[in-house]
Amino acid sequence: MADKKKIVLSVKDLFMAYGDLQVINGVSMDVEQGEVVVILGPSGSGKTTFLRCLNFLERAKSGKVRIGDCEVDHADHSRGSKKRIQEIRKHSAMVFQNYNLFKNKTLLENVMEGLTVVRKVDKAEADFKSKTMLDKVGLGDRLDHYPAMLSGGQQQRASIARALVLNPDVILFDEPTSALDPELVGEVLSTMKRIAEAGITMIVVTHEISFARNVATRVVFMEEGVIVEEGPPEQVIDHPRNERTKKFLNIIKEKNK
Repeated sequence: MADKKKIVLSVKDLFMAYGDLQVINGVSMDVEQGEVVVILGPSGSGKTTFLRCLNFLERAKSGKVRIGDCEVDHADHSRGSKKRIQEIRKHSAMVFQNYNLFKNKTLLENVMEGLTVVRKVDKAEADFKSKTMLDKVGLGDRLDHYPAMLSGGQQQRASIARALVLNPDVILFDEPTSALDPELVGEVLSTMKRIAEAGITMIVVTHEISFARNVATRVVFMEEGVIVEEGPPEQVIDHPRNERTKKFLNIIKEKNK
């Protein structure tokens, strides 16, 4: 019998509201080491908010998040909780829709930033690790370029390198191709596929159905702040059981024709 993989991220009973609007309604999820979890769902379903709650960019009303050995209760606003949030952030990294690169820094400086400022890594070591990572995402010849000098696809690959260089337990991707021109989507998805093949744990919010089918180990469909359906991609995408999942996927297929 194969050994069960380590759970690197666990969410228990997450509730999030903006005033009277309930955005996340009791979501729980465990993610094992090496899993690629793709979250699908219509706009306003709570996907991005859920992702942001995982590393406390948004503070939920209640619910617990554990990454590695560190757990934080969203309802706990004590000083100790704030320290544990910083610890959780050391074990996760996020790739945003719009890259979030510093416009006044070169690609190398952008990737080094987290190592030198947050992790307090020696500058020479950070320089070596950052150059190596940028080379791995195909940007080794763009080290001294500023973000404005690059395509959207190149900027997004740089932001992926910035996440990878921190060696996190899990990388959170918030619709990483949504801001890209169609011809640039492929280069970013190819980079993400290589990351998945390297065994890095990923949670990806996206509408890229082909990526979900070919790369995900699990697909989650969310609507109105709850998980409606989840399972292997061949089941959720090709043979969905829930009528709402079927309707959503049919709309996506029509758009992609």
